[in-house]
Amino acid sequence: MKFMHKKNAFIAAAMLGLSCTFGAYLPSVTEAAGYLAPQEQAIKVLPIDNAKFLQGQRFDFAIEIKNGDTNMDVKVNGQDAAKFFGKTATKSMEGTTAVYRIDDVSFPKAGDITINVKNGANERAAKYVVTNAKAKKTAKNVILFVGDGMSLQAREIARILSKGITEGKYNDLLNMEKLDNMAVITTSGYDSIVTDSANSASAYATGHKSVVNAMGIYENCTKDPLDDPKVENIIELAKRTRGMATGIVSTANITDATPAAMLAHTRRRAEQNYIAADMLTEKHRPDVILGGGSRHFLPKGVPGSKRKDNVDVIKSFEDLGYAFSGTKTELRNTPKDADKLLGLYQLNNMDVYIDREVTKNPKVLKGFNDQPGLVEMTEKAIETLSKNKNGFFLMVEGACIDKQLHVLDWQRAAYDNIEMDKAIGVAQKFAAQKNDTLIIVVADHAHGASITGTYHEKDGKTGREAVRTYADAKWPTFEDADGDGYPDNPDPSVTLAVQFANHPDYNENYRFKPVPTVPAVMGKDGKAIANPKISGELLRGNIPAKADQEVHSADDILLNAGGPGSEYFKGVMDNTEVFFGMVRALGLDGNKTVKQSK
Repeated sequence: MKFMHKKNAFIAAAMLGLSCTFGAYLPSVTEAAGYLAPQEQAIKVLPIDNAKFLQGQRFDFAIEIKNGDTNMDVKVNGQDAAKFFGKTATKSMEGTTAVYRIDDVSFPKAGDITINVKNGANERAAKYVVTNAKAKKTAKNVILFVGDGMSLQAREIARILSKGITEGKYNDLLNMEKLDNMAVITTSGYDSIVTDSANSASAYATGHKSVVNAMGIYENCTKDPLDDPKVENIIELAKRTRGMATGIVSTANITDATPAAMLAHTRRRAEQNYIAADMLTEKHRPDVILGGGSRHFLPKGVPGSKRKDNVDVIKSFEDLGYAFSGTKTELRNTPKDADKLLGLYQLNNMDVYIDREVTKNPKVLKGFNDQPGLVEMTEKAIETLSKNKNGFFLMVEGACIDKQLHVLDWQRAAYDNIEMDKAIGVAQKFAAQKNDTLIIVVADHAHGASITGTYHEKDGKTGREAVRTYADAKWPTFEDADGDGYPDNPDPSVTLAVQFANHPDYNENYRFKPVPTVPAVMGKDGKAIANPKISGELLRGNIPAKADQEVHSADDILLNAGGPGSEYFKGVMDNTEVFFGMVRALGLDGNKTVKQSK
C-alpha cells in the first residue's frame, strides 16, 4: 500500500502546473487523514503486492480483472505463470470479472518475485519476497500465546491487580514481561486500518494479510466463503514438513476466530459448523484441541447443538483415537498414554475466571460447574504434545480478555489476563528444562481502555466527580492475602478508574458487576440504548448507534518472546512477521514433506 503525505500532494500539484495555495487546499475524502488512499486496481493480483512467503509455502495464485476477459497474459519473473508453476491455469468468468487461477503452488527458492499481468490496455505488476531464513540456534517447539485484545493498558491493569505497586514501583512484573525480547506489532489488515481477531490471528498463522472476518485466505470476487485463494498455515506447515505435533487451546469457542485461524481457510469466521468438521482434515488436524464450543461438534438432535446436520464430530474424533473430556475432572483423568486430546467444556465460550472461581453463581455457570482453566489446559496440552520426538507447535489463547472488554467489564478481563499470565508461567517452566522452546506472547489487536486514576465514594461523591486524577488518585486498595496473584475482591473500596475511548450509550458506575451484564441493548428502532439493568451515570456513545458493544482499536500492541529464535523480535514489526519469526526459529523448509501418521 502506497501513501502520499499531504505535503507531497501539494508538490505534485505544483509540478503539474495546478493552481493551489495552502490556505485554499481542501483535502478530498480519501485525503482527510493527510494521506491518499490506494486507488482500486482494475486488475487484482492474489496474493497481494508485497506479500512475503516461506520458501516452499503453498498457496493459491489468482488474478481477477473487473470488466475484463480471460485472454490475459500472466508472467512470473518473465515466464508464463503456468509454465513457471508447472500447472495448468483455470480461466473463468464470475459475472463481469475474469478469473485466472492456479491452485496449490509455491516458490521453491528464496529471492524476489515479480508478477506482470496484461489484459488488453490494462497492465498490473506486483512484487513478492521469498525467505528461507533460519535461526542460528533453532527451536524444537513453539508456544504462541495470544491474549485476545490484550493492549498495553490491559497488561498494565493485570500487573496492578496481580503484583501490586509500592511507592510508584511495581512489586513484580508479569511472567510475560520477563521474557528476553520485545517488539511493537502493527495490526492492520489489507482492507482496513482496524482489524478483527480472524484477520489478525491469520497473519500470525500464515505470514499473510487478509480481510476482516477471514482466515487463511485472500478475498476473491465470489460469494462462496469457502472458495477464496488459500495460504498454507503454521499447523499445516509444521505437520507437513516435519511431522510435528500441534495443538490449539482457548477459553473461547474452539472454532472461534483465533484458534480457528491456526488451521482453517474461510472468508467468514461465522462458518463454525464447517470449521468444527474441517478440523478432522488430516493436513491440519491438531493433536490437542481444548476449549469451549461443543455446540458445533454435537449432532443437531442433542440439546444445545447448533449444527444443521446429524454429524457427531466428537465421535469422529474419538474414532481417530482422541481421548475426549467434557469437564476438568475428566481432563485430569485422561489416560497418561493419550497423545491426542479433544476437550470441550462449554456449549459456547468458557466462563471467565471470576465466574468460575470467585463468584461461582450457578445462574451464570448453568450447570457447567467443572470447567478447567487456561492453566490446566496449557499444562495438559504441553504434557501431551511433548511426547512427539519431532517437537510441537501450540497456540494458547486467553480469549475472554477481549470478550470482556467488548462489554466494558475490565475487572473480568483483568482476571482472565492474570490467568493467561499464569499459563505462560507453566510454559516457561517447561521451556527452562531444555532451552529448546520458543515462547511468544502477543495480542491480536488492542482495545481503547485506559486508566484515568482511581475511583471511590468515601467522601460522598459519585459518578464522574468520584474519579480521582493526578495526586488525588493515590492508590487502589486491591488485596491478595493468599498470594495467589488474584485479588481477593474484584471490587475494593478504592478501585481503578478505567475508561474507554469508544463505547455505545451506557450507564457507568465504575463498580464491579456481580453478574455479567451487557452495557447496551438494542432498542425498537434498531439503535443501541443503555442497558436499564445497570445503574449509573449515562455516558453518551461515540460510535455508530447500531453498535451495542465497545469495538477494537487500531493501536499497536506489544510482543514478548524468549527462547531460541526470540532475537528476531525487536523494534516495530508488522503482524505477519510473527509467522516468519516462528518458522525461522523452527528452521522449517516448505519444500520438504514428511509422511504423516494417521
